[in-house]
Amino acid sequence: MKYQWIKKLAWMAAGMVLSSAAWAAWPERTITLVVPYTPGTGIDLVARQLAARLPKVLGQPVIVENVPGASGNIGSERVARAAPDGYTLLVQVNTLVMNKSLYKSLPYDPVNDFAPVTLTSWGTLLLVANPSVQKAATAQQMVAAAKAKPGQLTYGTPGVGTPHHLAMAQLLQVNGLDMLHVPYKGTAGAVTDLLGGRLDFMFLPVHVALPQITAGKLHALATGSDQRVPQLPQVPTLAEAGVRTGNVEMWYGVLAPKGTPADIVARLDREISAILRQPDLATAFEAQGMTPAPKGTPAAFGALISKDAERWAEVVRQGNITAE
Repeated sequence: MKYQWIKKLAWMAAGMVLSSAAWAAWPERTITLVVPYTPGTGIDLVARQLAARLPKVLGQPVIVENVPGASGNIGSERVARAAPDGYTLLVQVNTLVMNKSLYKSLPYDPVNDFAPVTLTSWGTLLLVANPSVQKAATAQQMVAAAKAKPGQLTYGTPGVGTPHHLAMAQLLQVNGLDMLHVPYKGTAGAVTDLLGGRLDFMFLPVHVALPQITAGKLHALATGSDQRVPQLPQVPTLAEAGVRTGNVEMWYGVLAPKGTPADIVARLDREISAILRQPDLATAFEAQGMTPAPKGTPAAFGALISKDAERWAEVVRQGNITAE
């Protein structure tokens, strides 16, 4: 019996050595970055920038696979169920944690079914208004107008439960305001009606709003980040504008299936963080209203995910918001 236990322990030790050697050889084949949205989105841009640069440091091809549907849930589930071997990764935005509260039953847990790899970037949302809205040229004036006309002013979003929607829902809840929410199936239709005066307000990504602001077709009331954006240095943050609400920036990041070896996660974090410090990448991100985040760690990203899940769950609960 003693001999059998010694033999078993020897095999276990050998297996650990072989396993370590296998992970040390990673990667040995193509790595897939799953984007749970259509091509051309901000998160798709992040993935394609990484896919173009990672092969130079990893020595293997990196491809992007778009798996859209169900507000990102289809692609996210695919990665959550993938083998934790470092060859299938998820590139996501903070809708990942918002969906945890919006959907009554998800086939995966956004907080517990992934190994956070690294935060890649922040995307700033701008609070904008149609110029025809009377006495709403600033964020404080918007608040005053909404208080004077509860339920009469409108705001548009690309859909129920989108970051744009929850950002405005949080602002309204914190300030005790009531506006009519008009959800659309995507950003294009909402922007068209905002420009046409059929909507009053909206949160929009910087790169979407900037051309219309420059042309004088929209008013920029405030930025949803903690700092002003370089493209519009004259526009104050919500805090500077005197409007109470939390930071409503969108975060983008890379995640692996739960159980992915720590040394693979550490290698990915190290290589991606170095890529995020490349000046030309910052230029590409800024064109899309994003700012690189090259100084994080997997642990810090995991803490952000957990904190954000709790934060948006409260917004969803207070607003009685459910996904369509």
